[in-house]
Amino acid sequence: MDRRIKEIVNALKVKFGLDSYDLARYNLGRSVNIFNETLYTLSTEWIPQHIPIPEDGLNPDGTAVIELDVNSRKVKSVIFVGGKSYAKSVLFDHFDRNAIIQWIEQVTGLTYQQQFRLQEEGERELLFRECIDGIDVSPSGMIEVNFDAEGKLTMFTVHGQFPSKEQIRKETYSLSLDKMDPVAKAQLQLIEFPVEEQQQLIPIYGLEEIYVTNDQTKMIPFEFVVNSYTTVDQIMSWDTSLDVPFVRKELHLVEEVTFEEALSGEPSPEAFPITNIEKEKCITAVNQFLRQEYPHDTDKWILKTLHRHQQYIYATLRMNKQDNCIFQRKMMVIIETEHFYAANYMDNLPMLEMFNQYKKMETATIAKDEAYDKLKDRLELKPYYVYDTSQKQYILCGKLDCAYGVNAATGEVLALDEL
Repeated sequence: MDRRIKEIVNALKVKFGLDSYDLARYNLGRSVNIFNETLYTLSTEWIPQHIPIPEDGLNPDGTAVIELDVNSRKVKSVIFVGGKSYAKSVLFDHFDRNAIIQWIEQVTGLTYQQQFRLQEEGERELLFRECIDGIDVSPSGMIEVNFDAEGKLTMFTVHGQFPSKEQIRKETYSLSLDKMDPVAKAQLQLIEFPVEEQQQLIPIYGLEEIYVTNDQTKMIPFEFVVNSYTTVDQIMSWDTSLDVPFVRKELHLVEEVTFEEALSGEPSPEAFPITNIEKEKCITAVNQFLRQEYPHDTDKWILKTLHRHQQYIYATLRMNKQDNCIFQRKMMVIIETEHFYAANYMDNLPMLEMFNQYKKMETATIAKDEAYDKLKDRLELKPYYVYDTSQKQYILCGKLDCAYGVNAATGEVLALDEL
């Protein structure tokens, strides 16, 4: 074991009271956050000394799995398998919420109510949501803390970016619902919802959520907040198919990362933008794959986006002609980036085929304007700080959403989460 890793391991052992534990295994990994920064993580697995190490490699109850950021030395997660801890140091007497919050502040360096706030409190668990001065953030971060009946820590996880002040453009919120009519009407869509109990497809008018910037000059669709992709939007066409069967290749998704790479902050392959040359090679690879596996589907697929994942590029495709079902046909083609060929793919057709047996209800008879009038008083506009990839900043927006829909056949207003 590298001396520097050993120092980190020893510090973790003291920090979490793992005197009765032995380190079973460790590994280094890396990921890329929404700021395109490469983060290196050390994952450690600790087995209680009185429990033999299983030969099958599975972690027995009581195992401590701890991850931390190599460069910042901040702990990202602590999980005791099975909710059983034999550790001695982290104990929350009387389940004091304030003491738990202070402990989170100490471990993470974050400030309560400024960067995270309490969202939900259970019997022996607390769930916190990322915020900026009390305002929700998208994409959102979460902090979760669980403890056992004795008050011992059994789980602590931190997910999210928690940006610095320099990454936030602070403003005074000025949006109001009375100015959102044109946007809300445009976002109202007629969609077929599958209802499992009735085995039916019900036509529902529902609002597709969207973020409106505080100055109302821009709208950010939800999918472009959580994902930063290279847009292609090209119809896949061909004149002749390829009479060569497509063979799936095994994907190698486990990276070997060295401590030197972690210390130097060497960028992950995911951090590099997709060049125009790579984009064209990906288009060719996808086209060739479709000619092999879907030879009769010329002009039926649109290559929507490309994004990197480790040493691969993932190509997202959707059907050129869409129906109104809430679940749309989608495919992911995984491209090997040394020789640029399709290595594997995922098609959601098997899931969609479940709905082929569902009966369609009567056709929609309610007009869109009538449906909107029924939902207008149920619209929600809530302030959010949203990460804008074009500005590389969190900007103040309003999230326009509605928890209800209108049955387009009957005019009944329904809670969408009950469908």
